[in-house]
Amino acid sequence: MPRRLLFLTLALSLLIAPAAQAAGLTLGVGTKPGSSQNMVAERFAQLLAEHSKGRLKVEILHSGAAGNESQVARHVLDGQMQLGVVTAAVLDAVAPEVRALEFPFLFANYDQVDKVLQGRPGQMLLESLAREGYKGLAYGENGFRHLTNNLRPVHTVADVAGLKLRVMNSEMAQALWSLLGADPLAHPFPINDLLAKGEVSGQENPLWVIRVYELNKLQKYLSLTAHVYSAHICLANLAWFDKLPPADQTLVSQCMDQAATEQRARNRSGEASLLAQLKAAGMQVDEHPDRASFMAKAAALEQSPLMQAPGAKATLAAFREALK
Repeated sequence: MPRRLLFLTLALSLLIAPAAQAAGLTLGVGTKPGSSQNMVAERFAQLLAEHSKGRLKVEILHSGAAGNESQVARHVLDGQMQLGVVTAAVLDAVAPEVRALEFPFLFANYDQVDKVLQGRPGQMLLESLAREGYKGLAYGENGFRHLTNNLRPVHTVADVAGLKLRVMNSEMAQALWSLLGADPLAHPFPINDLLAKGEVSGQENPLWVIRVYELNKLQKYLSLTAHVYSAHICLANLAWFDKLPPADQTLVSQCMDQAATEQRARNRSGEASLLAQLKAAGMQVDEHPDRASFMAKAAALEQSPLMQAPGAKATLAAFREALK
């Protein structure tokens, strides 16, 4: 059904449903306005208010008001807030399926990402979160992650040796960078103070993070490693979602899906400009690092206990099958 027709159908169903009081909802993100997570959250709130005729209103807690991303995920789970948009990796300790999404060098481009995540394998991953008490609604996007540091250019994996590197609070991220020869330190975002004090020499993030949080002022070298595709997962508390009237469940799902779809498109269209801005700001960029050397070493991660967990192993196999 076309999206416009679906929203018209939903609007009619809401008009003929019993009258309900305006519902105030809370959505948490760990990042600041202008960030990718916030773009999804803000557009979702706008769409939901519009298509519910103001009946469903969303308050967005951002910039640490609801805590870091791991804390946002916990608050959604325990019902302190109904909704959240978090980087997928913060869920990998409780949901092994997410580890497949974080597997290094799995995706070569965004077409492959969409083939998997917007297809049945990606939807199965979202559905698997119900086991943990979440309703997985949609995938937003951080983008492909790249390596920065303040010590030396990194062209091959050998150049990583000994780098003290901030990574996400993710078991997979820590395991990957240990395998590649770095000394990883898990630390919640933001990380500007950590970098400014020299407590780590590098970090890894998509281009928008480097630019929006001005990490280029604290990091000299950028290597376009594209080692991991980083998704957001747009979440709801499952118990809350299941209690909604069916029409509201559909409305919440469709509004979040549209918000995430628009954000992914915006993220991708802006990457060339972001790279040009980072170069102009003085970062030394290796646009073509020896990714093969990284891939060869990262491959061993598949044999780690993290990826041998049944949910992780089966999901990675499903992703790879979809990519054939």
